[in-house]
Amino acid sequence: MSQRDYYEILGVSRSATEDELKRAYRRVAIQHHPDKNPGDSNAEALFKQANEAYQILGDPQRRAQYDRFGHAGVSGQGSAGFSGNFSDIFDGIFGDIFGRSSGGPSSGTDLRYQLEITFEEAAFGAEKTIKFEKDVTCDTCQGSGARSGSHPKTCTHCQGSGQVRFNQGFFSVARACPSCQGRGAIIEDKCSTCRGNGQTRAPHTVEVKIPAGIDSNQRLRVRGEGEISEPGGSPGDLYVQIHVAEHTLFKREGEHVILDLPITFPQAAMGAEVDIPTLGGKAALKIPAGTQFGATLKLKNKGIKRLNGSGHGDQYVRIIIETLSHVSGKQKDLLKQLDALNSESSHPGIAKFVKVLKEWLP
Repeated sequence: MSQRDYYEILGVSRSATEDELKRAYRRVAIQHHPDKNPGDSNAEALFKQANEAYQILGDPQRRAQYDRFGHAGVSGQGSAGFSGNFSDIFDGIFGDIFGRSSGGPSSGTDLRYQLEITFEEAAFGAEKTIKFEKDVTCDTCQGSGARSGSHPKTCTHCQGSGQVRFNQGFFSVARACPSCQGRGAIIEDKCSTCRGNGQTRAPHTVEVKIPAGIDSNQRLRVRGEGEISEPGGSPGDLYVQIHVAEHTLFKREGEHVILDLPITFPQAAMGAEVDIPTLGGKAALKIPAGTQFGATLKLKNKGIKRLNGSGHGDQYVRIIIETLSHVSGKQKDLLKQLDALNSESSHPGIAKFVKVLKEWLP
């Protein structure tokens, strides 16, 4: 398989300056970095290609070989200088762009919670209390990880910074210190409660406000209710995934409510006015004479509130005409009399079908 042109990967011309190459590399690396595109193998491949392209074009000698001989002139050199974790390199190069820095406590882990609510709660909104367990700061040692009366000692390997630095091309990249795992301190006498972790598992309660109009597979973000990563670090967020339970009467299509209404044949033929349920209570529905099976009638603004606040949807009533399941002798006589009075004008659909059938099967 042929390799992509390095200039094309970075989106620059062959006359691009060193500064133009740097800016192009930053742009492509930010766009396709795996931390920004979790689980996207295509983005990860593009990120690797951008790194390889810059390592070649960012080196004047390699670039000259590539310009003269193409990929054959730099075969095997593209990934020679690339090592380590994507996150490590990205933090050192672009951490400030995404709110991450190479120093200080890191942000905590985001949590996910599956929440089932009723049809009415989704339509009108609600406040729900959810309970789950998460890592919290240890009360015994206040997050230090050290036994009461003792203190962590400054890590001599990183001098308490929690990081060691190395050069990656023209960038200086920081990694968590291997001696203290990024804490900046060594705990020799560990807390008996958390065993030096500074965190314990504990029950947690959160009040969640459900907005009117929410639907299944949508999620709510509750800032700061995720887990902490380390003492002094900011907590992650809690994402509440919504599932709306089925209703015994109503179905939903976006902001609209669907109701299947069974009626009798006389009601459909002669018309009627019936009371039907809506989310707002009972409402009168006029059924026109001659209504057919499957016809849909609409009640404006009787649906679900739109999430953006611009009014409500409608309620659609689908007509289901029920035939007699048990016929008494008297009903049978009346039905025979009615059938004898039927004409083409009273059943135009049947008359049209019979006409086509005769033409098709003479």
